[in-house]
Amino acid sequence: MSSDPNNPGAPEKAPQSEPSGTTEEVSTTSYTPTVDDSYGYYDDPYAYENNAVVPIAQEQPGGAAVSLSTPPTPPPPPAADADDEEEEPDDGMLRMSFLEHLEELRSRIMSALIGLVVAFVASLTMAGPLWKIVSAPAVDALTSLGVDPPKLAQLTPMEAFSTVWVKLPLLTSIFLASPWLLYQVWSFIAPGLYKKERRMAGPFILVSAGLFITGGLFAYSVAFRFGLTFLLGIGRDLGIAPVVSVTEYFNLFVNVILGVALVFELPVLIFFLTLLRVASPRFLLEHSRYAVLLIVMLAAIITPTPDIFNLLIFAVPMVALYFVGVFASYLLVLNREGRHFPWRKAILGVLIVLGLIGAGVYIAITKYGYTLVPQFPFLVR
Repeated sequence: MSSDPNNPGAPEKAPQSEPSGTTEEVSTTSYTPTVDDSYGYYDDPYAYENNAVVPIAQEQPGGAAVSLSTPPTPPPPPAADADDEEEEPDDGMLRMSFLEHLEELRSRIMSALIGLVVAFVASLTMAGPLWKIVSAPAVDALTSLGVDPPKLAQLTPMEAFSTVWVKLPLLTSIFLASPWLLYQVWSFIAPGLYKKERRMAGPFILVSAGLFITGGLFAYSVAFRFGLTFLLGIGRDLGIAPVVSVTEYFNLFVNVILGVALVFELPVLIFFLTLLRVASPRFLLEHSRYAVLLIVMLAAIITPTPDIFNLLIFAVPMVALYFVGVFASYLLVLNREGRHFPWRKAILGVLIVLGLIGAGVYIAITKYGYTLVPQFPFLVR
């Protein structure tokens, strides 16, 4: 309905409000902020103050003002720690198929054989002096038993050639090339380890080769000498003259030397079991009595004589090596947990023990007439 009687077709006007008497002057200047269409909020960089949401007034077409609040942008996720990245299962590990594993194994075996051949050729040039070193325990044992001349016997034409020029250089080359052989073993298993664990390549090779060579030297200077003297002297009171062939002597020599050298790798084996999470220091200590029993049984098999003295010569170092391996396993677990071993106190304790041993040796020499000798037991009267 039209409210104007003079113009019936005109639209009805909206009623106007009466002025209040006070006229407020409104600025005609306005600021038009930018609008983020994806969220429907104003993209005003000044809308944030100390990570607080500041309301922004938006003018609507009807004249009403609506307050909008823009939520703060969430902070970026914290960067992953480098140690956590290294502990990821797939970080740094190579993925190879079965055939690729076989190819890698073939490559490592070929490299190991090449190193062994080089060491064998070098050992051939020293075969004569090496045989004198190897036969020295037999000469000493025969001399102590009154055998004159103290020499080994050749029973077959090929016996001396096969022993001195084939078997002996091969045995020597194994010890000479042991660091290279262990490096090839490490290179084969390293792709399946974490980056932090691959850094132990140098210590692994040095410690493993050192233990292997140390075991061979221990067997040569202590275990084999005493065992051989006992074996050759069994029939002396029964009128049996010892005649030792070159082949039989060298076979016994290889069995004892290699057997003890491999047993000296026990700490490395325990360390690897802990590295692969197959065993733990607590488990090894809780079951140490079974380990000692197995070590004594193994020593009884390796020992060339049935007497308790030679059995202890083999068993005591093996038991000590077992607990050295447990200690290395404990250090590995401490490293994983981010803890440190009190090396200063440990070194101080070792120095105190060595000092007490040195004082005891000094007293034994000066007051009781003992003498140091280069062979076991190193202190005789």
